[in-house]
Amino acid sequence: MRTIEFTDTTFRDAHQSLLATRMTTDEILGIANVADKIGYHSFEMWGGATFDSCIRYLNEDPWERLRKIRKSAKRTKLQMLLRGQNILGYKNYPDDIVEKFVFLAVKNGIDIIRIFDALNDMRNLRTAIEATLKSGAHAQGAICYTISPVHTLELYIRNVQDLVEMGCQSICIKDMAGLMTPKNAYDLVKAIKNRFDIPVQVHAHFTTGLADMAYYAAIEAGADVVDTAISSLAYGTSQPGIEPIAYSIEEMPDLKTRINFDLLPQVAEYFREVRSNHKDTDANIKGIDIRVLASQVPGGMLSNLMHQLAAQNKMDKYGDVLREIPRVRKDLGYPPLVTPTSQLVGVQAVLNVINGERYKVIPNEVKEYIKGFYGRPPAPIDPDLKEKAIGNERTIDVRPANLLPPVFDEMKRKLGNLAETDEDVLTYALFPTVARNFLSLRYQGKIGVDFSLVEEMEKISSDIPYYPV
Repeated sequence: MRTIEFTDTTFRDAHQSLLATRMTTDEILGIANVADKIGYHSFEMWGGATFDSCIRYLNEDPWERLRKIRKSAKRTKLQMLLRGQNILGYKNYPDDIVEKFVFLAVKNGIDIIRIFDALNDMRNLRTAIEATLKSGAHAQGAICYTISPVHTLELYIRNVQDLVEMGCQSICIKDMAGLMTPKNAYDLVKAIKNRFDIPVQVHAHFTTGLADMAYYAAIEAGADVVDTAISSLAYGTSQPGIEPIAYSIEEMPDLKTRINFDLLPQVAEYFREVRSNHKDTDANIKGIDIRVLASQVPGGMLSNLMHQLAAQNKMDKYGDVLREIPRVRKDLGYPPLVTPTSQLVGVQAVLNVINGERYKVIPNEVKEYIKGFYGRPPAPIDPDLKEKAIGNERTIDVRPANLLPPVFDEMKRKLGNLAETDEDVLTYALFPTVARNFLSLRYQGKIGVDFSLVEEMEKISSDIPYYPV
């Protein structure tokens, strides 16, 4: 009898995909001790966009969120999503920041780190994998699943081979847009299981309606764990709901789960109420969107794209943007659409449509991508776009982080006594402007003084802010 395990994404990817990552720590803690008794393999509850959202929108310390959930969840492993050398940001960071971040994530309560690179450039994963293993946590290497002329079964197997050789203890197939058909899911899982003695986990979004069928096929092929969300925060651009999948598995003669079905209705009702409190950011995507099979827009990107277009009163351009995204993706060498490449492709597609001319405006981030500073694209970049974007400027072919010197000590110096902990320094290293605002407000609140003129004083005197203790 084989046991199928479940990772619950409700605390991270589900609300990132459906609610623009606005779930608060208190909303999670209100049910965490109940969910902890359900029998999940892990809670995916940190990383991804949650870190940025905590300090940018919620005025919450993401490190404190981790510690509080760790205290509340005694039985279930805590899992995070790490963007390899991008950590939780949108560019490559130096090795010292990656290593320090991983060490402190584990120290504060993380058990499993799912590590991926948006380009499946394995060079960008090595530092994070080695740091995870050294810290004593479980290193799960992820391959970003996508469809293109260059993304073949053989390529994915080579990616897995690299991850295994780097020491990964499990493999995740990360299907950000829900593109995997049942046949492709079966073939990929079976090929991995035939070649490697390693646990395989499958993560998919329900955007196209394929995910639950792909899960069943993957389980038949030997997958060990699947990612699901509680039904009230499932489907749409989120993951499949746990309830029907777990119930169906229990009906199979050779499979079982560890799920406590009696607790699922309570958790589902709780998050139904939570969701009703987030109507202003709820993507409210009903049913499936088969156009995603062409655009390949992942769940989180789709909800945020709709939110941004609505904010600009440009929802009438939604279909045009969806059609433009695969064209931009092809021009950029078929990158999988996952953070940060999804942002690069998405923003460029929106600019192309709104401006009425392709590549009239090219953001600096796209230019940096073309130069190679995000890593090696899966396929060559369109030469005409390359010429228009960067002309004769230098490109690189080395691992981008090789060119980045250590910066932790410099970040600590710049923060001055706003940095109460090394965690604060890392928050600042990832998101300097937003983090400084967040940490300044926290400091002002503690001592009851308004230092709103500090930044102006810095321009005159020093780059090191001084806040009296």
